[in-house]
Amino acid sequence: MTALRPATLATGGMVSSSHPAASLAGARVLADGGNAIDATLAMAALTWLTLPGQCGIGGDAFAVVREPDGRVWTVNGSGYGPDGGTAEFYAAQGYSAIPMDGPLAVSVPGAPAALAALHRNGATRELAELWEPAAELAERGLPCSARTAGDVTEALAAMRADAGLSAVYTVDGTPPRVGTRLPQPDLAATIRTLARDPGWFYTGGFAQRAVEALRAGGAPFSGDEWAAGADVSPQDPLTGRYAGALVHQTALPTPGWMVLQQAALCDGAVGYSGWLSVDAVDRLARAARTAFADRLELCGSDNGGAARVLDPDRLAAQYRALDAGIAGGATIDVRAGDTTSTVAVDADGRAVSFIHSLAFTFGAKFSVPGTGVVLNNRLGRGAYVIPGHPNEVAPRRKPLHTLNAWIVTDQAGALLHVGNTPGGDGQVQWNMQLLSHLLDHGVDPAEAVAAPRFTVFPGSDADVLGAPDELRVEETLPEATRSELARRGHRVVVQPAWSGGGSAQVISRDDRGVLSGAADPRQEGIALGVD
Repeated sequence: MTALRPATLATGGMVSSSHPAASLAGARVLADGGNAIDATLAMAALTWLTLPGQCGIGGDAFAVVREPDGRVWTVNGSGYGPDGGTAEFYAAQGYSAIPMDGPLAVSVPGAPAALAALHRNGATRELAELWEPAAELAERGLPCSARTAGDVTEALAAMRADAGLSAVYTVDGTPPRVGTRLPQPDLAATIRTLARDPGWFYTGGFAQRAVEALRAGGAPFSGDEWAAGADVSPQDPLTGRYAGALVHQTALPTPGWMVLQQAALCDGAVGYSGWLSVDAVDRLARAARTAFADRLELCGSDNGGAARVLDPDRLAAQYRALDAGIAGGATIDVRAGDTTSTVAVDADGRAVSFIHSLAFTFGAKFSVPGTGVVLNNRLGRGAYVIPGHPNEVAPRRKPLHTLNAWIVTDQAGALLHVGNTPGGDGQVQWNMQLLSHLLDHGVDPAEAVAAPRFTVFPGSDADVLGAPDELRVEETLPEATRSELARRGHRVVVQPAWSGGGSAQVISRDDRGVLSGAADPRQEGIALGVD
């Protein structure tokens, strides 16, 4: 079994991420006098190099920020599908679902606009300064990690077909060996240009090159939807209550509302059960199934379905149904996806929960020539070719997302916890589990991120509708608990220890201002503090 690291402690600031180099970049910024937003921006750029299969300039990004005065705001970095992207367009080409690879899978990347919005609204350092270490690393080449080599192996067939990806990530058509340097001079130049002028990505030379490449591959982009993607401004969070605290979440098109729905369905029920008891796991699992059923039936990014789900009377009726042992559900699969996230807190109590992704491994496996930028496959993953569905692919409709991020405060706005986890449709479930661990049972961050993980299938990815339902549990959940869950009707599938998915990051702050934090042992991340 992997040895558990104790929570890191600090008073001058803290960061946590899924890769040591990214955490180190953030900690250095804090130590140099930067704030949590500066540290987040520095870590984001480093992860483009350290975890290139999970995130990149061509992906999406979201953040929740808590200011020292208690104000909370969010940024929503997701883009539109192509103006010509209708259900009829894909059906006419013989598709019942949008392809997962290639130009047809792509939506306009939201990450550059989100990062620019973060920078405009609170950074103290220039982007060129914060991103130059990543540009230098791209120029000289980061040694290939085992994770990156594995990701290339997973996506190899599609990556071979893309000249840009093949040139960087294959050697004679095979994945690079661990330790092989992977220089990316085109990406280095892009990072430096983007730092000087984020608008270049949406209305300048990059946008022109990207739209031309996508149109040449058959994607019906006009270019206007690309320019519209540059408009990202701070938004209010979605806020709900759990165990006496306030949970601040990212808004649509993220599934933050699903976490708040689960919180409403579990509040006062899970907290009175033992930690990871049969009753607790059963209630959390059935609440997750209910949320996924509602997402599939009711929700798109722009139709008001989430507001209907969070109606207090409707939630009260669902709460009573769960008390009576009646569970909502749907037979659709949940997919892990590839994403990475960071958290940061500075000495003033400013906190940032940040998450970004290409959707699946290396996104659409399609790069913009001469830029080093790999584009996402979020449209293929998130939108449906189902006429009349609230999440039907449509011009200027953002596909529903799996990414979400959260911050917890007390009723007066004092920071309690900041966290998140990657993991596709697992995110909303595992984030709810983290909230329960922290708020119901008072465990520390290290215990919370390492706790046995469980995942309900169904989820709601577009390409896997119709799979049978399961409750996947890591074997570290006691056998007696697993057996009783099966007796209660769950189809239990046991996974090896530490293999349940995700890479959770949590930082907590006590009433003395002492920070404690931890990174998930399921990946190679680390929390670092500054005093």
